[in-house]
Amino acid sequence: MRAFQHLLLCGSVLASLSLISCSPDHNKDISGKPNSEHVRSETQSINDWFQARYEDTLKRSPLTQSYLGITDDQDKLDDVSQAAIDEEFALEQLWRKQMKASFNFDRLDTQGKISYRLFEYNAQDTAASHAFAEHTYVFTHMTGEHIGLPTFMVNFHKVETLADAKAYIARLSQAERYLSQYQARAEAQFSNGITLPKFVYGKLLVASRNVVEGAPFGTGADSPIYHDIKNKIDSLKDVSDADKDALRQAAQDALLTSFKPAYASLIAMFEAHEARANDDDGVWKLPDGAAYYQMRLNHYTTTQLTADEIHNIGLKEVARIQGEMLKIMKQVNFDGDLQAFYAHLRTDSQFTFSNDDAGRAQYMKEAAAIIDNMKTKLDSLFITKPKADMIVKRVEPFRQDSAYGAFYEQPAIDGSRPGIYFINLKDVREQPIFLMQALAYHEGIPGHHMQIAIGLELEGIPEFRKQGGHTAYIEGWALYAESVPAELGLYTDPYQDFGRLSMEIFRAARLVVDTGIHAKKWTREQAVQYMLENIANPEGDIRAEIDRYIVWPGQATAYKIGMLKIQELKAKAQSELGDKFSIREFHDIILANGSVPLSLLEELVNEYIADTQK
Repeated sequence: MRAFQHLLLCGSVLASLSLISCSPDHNKDISGKPNSEHVRSETQSINDWFQARYEDTLKRSPLTQSYLGITDDQDKLDDVSQAAIDEEFALEQLWRKQMKASFNFDRLDTQGKISYRLFEYNAQDTAASHAFAEHTYVFTHMTGEHIGLPTFMVNFHKVETLADAKAYIARLSQAERYLSQYQARAEAQFSNGITLPKFVYGKLLVASRNVVEGAPFGTGADSPIYHDIKNKIDSLKDVSDADKDALRQAAQDALLTSFKPAYASLIAMFEAHEARANDDDGVWKLPDGAAYYQMRLNHYTTTQLTADEIHNIGLKEVARIQGEMLKIMKQVNFDGDLQAFYAHLRTDSQFTFSNDDAGRAQYMKEAAAIIDNMKTKLDSLFITKPKADMIVKRVEPFRQDSAYGAFYEQPAIDGSRPGIYFINLKDVREQPIFLMQALAYHEGIPGHHMQIAIGLELEGIPEFRKQGGHTAYIEGWALYAESVPAELGLYTDPYQDFGRLSMEIFRAARLVVDTGIHAKKWTREQAVQYMLENIANPEGDIRAEIDRYIVWPGQATAYKIGMLKIQELKAKAQSELGDKFSIREFHDIILANGSVPLSLLEELVNEYIADTQK
């Protein structure tokens, strides 16, 4: 099968090379200024080409198809081998050359030029990342298909027909092949000195064992994956009881013959690696670790900022925000210093709901109310608004041990699934009441849902732009969005406003500890103590966050760097436009082009300023 796939790829590569060599170089083929018909034609041609490349890419990922609501290959799992990754990289680089040879940038309209630049930027970024392809941890306690595969099947593989159920079972039957490809990459990684810190393996083992705990793997209640497929089979309409019995038996067989051995093999690998791992946390310990970390910073922030520059920005921002916090302490008449106030917020029971089902229900009710209230304010802030709805949902118990504290899941393109703000309520005490509003604004509205859903619904731009993402833009917008309700007076009391500052200083402190861990050789405990001394988050939350930064180097720096750029651009627009400044128009410029690197975002805002001044 591998040889056949290789032949197919070679055919695709040869075809691409043929197109490159045979296509006229439009950059040399223009005399005079292009007219509107030239622009329309060239833009349509490149958009058609982008669509074809998007479809080529989509065909290579059945799981992405299912995530987008496409059912064509829903009985298959992806090829995730290193060979497949290398093939996809080679194709993307060939497509980049083909685009440059086949289309003339100067004949494109505004959106066409943005698309051209983004496609080239993404290919260059992929090339930089691929040079360190082996460095990125295959499995971590935050990400990895040991938990990703069952989570995907539960949340995204719909079963509405007999064919859907058979496709689900077909995927279960491929689990051993699929997970073994990840395992092979992890084994190669480990043998080349790319090792996780020792503490991570225990978390991987717990999460993996949770997946195969219970029936049909052992005694007790049904395992999460078996429970899911049985429920989906039971809910089928117009399917006979005999067929349902056969489906349940087939699902059980697939789990025992594919899922179970796959997880047994993963667990054995994690145990073996744990025995040989050490406690060094930062990527400085990896081969070419400094260069790898700089690449990660470039990728996530979409800037050329160095680790030292980011570290110093973080220190400066932490000090500034603490000054704002002191003002609120005076407002609530707190007698003590900032550290004492942090301790008060962490320990006083008035700042958390009860750690039981009643407390969870109360949290969910109030979080939904925050979102519903914010929905009524959107007309004053935005010209473009998403068609897709957004709901609040609790993280499922089976994955709450490894899931983030809160996160957003984008809506389906076909409208079949709303955007979802997930909140992890395993321990309600880790979700303080004073953070509720800022967290809902960040993950939901006007944060991730406004930006991501609007991006998905944009018309007249290629699909790769709707599906793509640059962390500094996406997370920078969400962090910026926490401050927008403050300007409307929506933070309901000083503690909630302190919560907003707490969320911001949290992201500022990330600049310090991420660079501290990975560039300055801070230990895990050093990073924890810095956070405990400088932010108000509960200790359990802080420790979980530090563990996240250790296995996901650079990602956490994107939030604050992105927010600072958006705030800088907003201040510039307000200063230069004066009475002509419109917050609705500014937000439209930020959101109406989808995700872009920060340098391109700055150019778009500068163009908006110049056009408005005319």
